[in-house]
This record gives sequence, C-alpha cells and structure tokens, in this order.
Amino acid sequence: MVAIAAFVVAAATGGTSNAASVPMSLRTLDGSGNNIAHPDWGRAGTQYVRVARANYADGVAKMVGGPPTRYVSNRVFNDVGQNLFSERGISQWGWTWGQFMDHDFGLRDETPAESGPIAWTASDPLESFRNDFGGIDFARTPAAPGTGVASPRQQVNTISSYIDGSNVYGTTNARLDWLRVGPVDGNPANNSASLLLPGGYLPRATERGTAATAPSMDLMGPLVGAPAKAVVAGDVRANENIALTATHTMFAREHNRIVTALPNVLTQEEKFQIARRVVGAELQYVTYNEFLPSMGVTLPAYRGYDPGANAGLSNEFAAVGYRAHSMIHGEFEVTVAPTRYTAAELAAFTAGGIKVETDEPGAVTLVIPLSVAFGNPDLLQKVGEAEVLKSLGGERQYKNDEQIDNSLRSVLFQVPKPGIPDPGVCGTPVINPSCFTGVQDLGAIDIERGRDHGMPYYNDLRRAYGLAPKTSFNGITGEPTASFPSDPLVDKKNPIDDPNILDFVDLRDAAGNTLAPGSDEAAEDAVTGVRRTTLAARLKTVYGSVDKVDAFTGMVAEPHAAGSELGELQLAIWKKQFQTLRDGDRFFYATDPALPLIRQVFGIDYRQTLAQIITRNTGATVQANVFKAG
Repeated sequence: MVAIAAFVVAAATGGTSNAASVPMSLRTLDGSGNNIAHPDWGRAGTQYVRVARANYADGVAKMVGGPPTRYVSNRVFNDVGQNLFSERGISQWGWTWGQFMDHDFGLRDETPAESGPIAWTASDPLESFRNDFGGIDFARTPAAPGTGVASPRQQVNTISSYIDGSNVYGTTNARLDWLRVGPVDGNPANNSASLLLPGGYLPRATERGTAATAPSMDLMGPLVGAPAKAVVAGDVRANENIALTATHTMFAREHNRIVTALPNVLTQEEKFQIARRVVGAELQYVTYNEFLPSMGVTLPAYRGYDPGANAGLSNEFAAVGYRAHSMIHGEFEVTVAPTRYTAAELAAFTAGGIKVETDEPGAVTLVIPLSVAFGNPDLLQKVGEAEVLKSLGGERQYKNDEQIDNSLRSVLFQVPKPGIPDPGVCGTPVINPSCFTGVQDLGAIDIERGRDHGMPYYNDLRRAYGLAPKTSFNGITGEPTASFPSDPLVDKKNPIDDPNILDFVDLRDAAGNTLAPGSDEAAEDAVTGVRRTTLAARLKTVYGSVDKVDAFTGMVAEPHAAGSELGELQLAIWKKQFQTLRDGDRFFYATDPALPLIRQVFGIDYRQTLAQIITRNTGATVQANVFKAG
C-alpha cells in the first residue's frame, strides 16, 4: 500500500515514483508544456489561433466599417423589456457555467489600446436611454507583438486555453502564492495546501494588507470606488456578478474539501497538487458531461489524446462564437424560508434595489436585478452561497437569440444616479432608463470587438466552418419574409426608424399557449415571440447586403439547430473549439492515469455532477441535473 500511495503521489504531483521509476507530469500554471512537441500551444500570453483569414479594411489592422453598432443594437438586440426564455428549459446554470468556463480558458489583453468610443445618437427614434458621456466607451485590444504593421493584426490570450482551473488558481506563481494559506514570498510551494477562504468566502483584496498589494482584479460598478471590497480569485473577473463569484467560491471550497480528505502523511504541496488535479478534472467532467449536452452540443467520440490537435483558443470562438450574452438572465430569484433573513436584513435588501416578495405562503423571495448583482461581492455573503447557487437551477435562462436584456445592452456595470428615492424601480422586472445617466452596450461592443479582431463577415465565417453561405436575409433568420408589412402602425416611408417595429404581437409559452403581451404570464413564461416586423426585414435595411453582415449579428439571428440552444454557425464554432480543447489536452480527465489511482488509493473521485459539488460544499438540496430548471 505504501508503494502504491507513493506512485499515486508521484503521478498526481509531477514527481518520480520509487515504485515505478517513471517521471510523471504536472500541469503548469500557464499551460506551457502541455503539448511536448509544441510547448507554446495553449500557453498563456500567446496569440489566439485563427480559423479564417483576418478581415481588416487595409488587410493589416484598420477596422472594417459598417452600420454604427448602437444603431444596430437598438434595432436588432433591443428586447423592449419582453423576456423570452430557453425553450428547452435550460436553467441559469447554462450561462453561469458558460461564463465560468470562459474565465478558465480565455482573456484578451485588456490593456487599453487605441480608443474609439462607439457613436451615440441621442436623437435616434429608437433610443430610450440617456448618455451624458457622449459615446459608449470602447478601446481596441492591443496588437500582439510583431503584428499589425507588416502582417495582419493579431491578439493575445493572456491565460491558459486549457480547462485546467486557472480561474481557481491563476496562471502565475505570484497570484497562487497570494491565494494559498501561508507566507507571500513568491514561492507557493512552501505554503499550506489550502486556499484562503476566510469565513468560507473568497478573500478580500485587503486580506493580506492593502488592496494595492493584492493581485489585480477587474473593478466594475460600485467596486470602482471601493477596490478594497473586491474579492480575489484565480481570474481577474471574479467580481462581475454574484453568480460568478459564488461559483468561484464553491470551487475554492471544493479544493479545500479535497485537501481535508487526504491523509496527513502527505506533504502540504502533495495535497495541494492532488486537489488541484482533481478540481481541474471536475471542471472538465461537468463541462463535457452536463454543460455541453444541456446546450445541445454533441462531439465525436473521444479517441484519446491527439498531440496534433492545437488546444489554443481560436479568435473566432473568443470574439464571436462564445459571446452568448443573450442567455444571461436579467435577475436572480432567491426563495427561502421566512425566517432565513431578519426584518433588518430584508429592509436593507429593499433599500439596495432588491424586491422582497412574500406572496408565496411560507416563503420569501428576493428578486435581485442583475444591475444590482454587478460588482457586488458583499451581496453574495448577505444572501448566502447556498441560496445563490440553488437559485440558479430554479429558473430558466433567457433564450439564446438576438435579444439582449437591457441590464447588459444599456446599463452594463452602471450604477443608478444618486437621489433615487426607491432604487427598486430601477432594475426589475424592466430596466428603468430614468435611473441611469450612462450607457454601456454589450451587444454593440460584441459587434465592435469582432471588427477590432478582424473577424470575417458572417457568410465568410460560415464558409470557414464548412457551412454554405446564406443568400437572403430571411435565409439567415428562417422567417418567411424580409419585407416590412403593410401595417398602419408602421411608418411606410422610413420603417426602420419607427419604434413600433419592435412591438410583440404574438407570444407563446413552451406548450404553444398564447400569452397576452404585458401580462405576468408573458413576463414569466414566453419562449417564442413574433414582432410587428421580421428580424430579416430589419437586418436587410440595416446592412443592405447579406455579405456585409457582421459575424456576431448574423450568428445570433439564426434559428436554433434541432435539439440545441445554438444556431448552425454558433454550434459549428463550439463543436470545433470544445473538441480541440478536449483532444489537445494531455491531461484530459479521460486519459489522465493519475485520476483513477487517486480514486483507488484515496477514495477521491473527480466524476462528480455539478449538483453533487454544490451539495457537498453548501449543504443545499438541488435537483440531480441543475442545468435543467427545476
């Protein structure tokens, strides 16, 4: 048994086992060396892979033109407050897990490069928001060194592209050293096996002194003026919203749970490396066995590690295909027993813009607008880790289509202007434009980022992924016509500037039942909607030619492939990327020899569903498949 244990430790920690005399491998933090023949494949700080030829106006670096992106957003992405939900009943874990994975394998260089604010037109007839800043903030991604002058501009992925838990542990020794219990001296190997989790939550930036000495974290919303309140994690974006922060917290707890289950004969570094290996495998296991199937993504059967598969993240996936922002729900509904919070706590929630509902007998529901959940890690602790994670499986995510909630499309990371007597009117169920003085439009930024990264036009991207180009606008959307209707409520001379074109005239639930626009049922149950004008008609007027449609816009306008939450192009992009992330990873869970040994000797099994991980680390009782709303 001692010899077997030594072999397991060697296999899991990258040492040489006396029992087998075989050197074992260990994942590096930055992904380097995963592919022995190509050690830079998937490494942090390397260029995104390109599937298609770069599309720049001058062939090198200049962004292509096109219709102003806020103008497009107002006519294409604007949901006018009518939510449509996943027709397949996928829960909020769909977008939450998708975002958590995004923060494990992709992060562009965020150093501001050339600034070019997105145009703002206050007089646009379809504009309902106020913007005192005169434009929407946008800066280009810096060019990768040596590109953008004599060769096409490229961009850098600053983190490891492998699904390896870098969002938990970081990609540098300095960040990991700070996150582990023990001295901060640049050497994480002399620390405890456990991660810092004061009170069971991620450490604040002031945990080891001042916020200025903590690892950098992105600050948004209220954190911009209060950096000391930010939590610190392996990825800089962990504070973006309470669902994401809660997921980061859960996997830090999971790491520590595994450490506690290991025998004390192991060194602290051995315990740490075994726990890290298991956590990374768990992330992969949930992704490939729960998340992707829930999204309707089916990959070819796994045939083992392929050293010829480059697991680097593609620019097309990062800048277009994985931007599934339409799925993000505009609010969280946390339902608990009436005694869970004190009267003072409920009053504080209300004062903070959260709606407290007591209509359901024996329960209290907190309706938390996404705008309140941005940059607010304090709120996670006040609401509770278990409560937030359980709520994600209880409600459907929004439908993955061209519509984007105004929490993201207009007030992303914005805080309400001071002096609002009742902040509860600002963010739920529909964003109130009068509460905000600035605009940040994620949909417009998605298009702009595609142009920034030299993304091909929609039809060219379809060709690059082996799909036939579309020859008409209604061919893109699957609708019967690309013409505006003869409707007395639509301006015949200039319909594209008539706000009535966005009206919903027919709403249906998942069973096909008709729902009255503006009703409570429509707000909670609508999965399909017909507008006064087709999406194809609006796209045709905005773009003119099917061959000039921005890749992101065309992708989200496509109808879903059968049995999937994704359209044909987005599905093809996901399939290609997730297959290379699987096949090109030498440490993928299905081929890593250390994992079955860890299970055999220590009884620790990576094959955990997300529901099991939630329950073990929070005590919450959730449905077996949390990706299906229950």
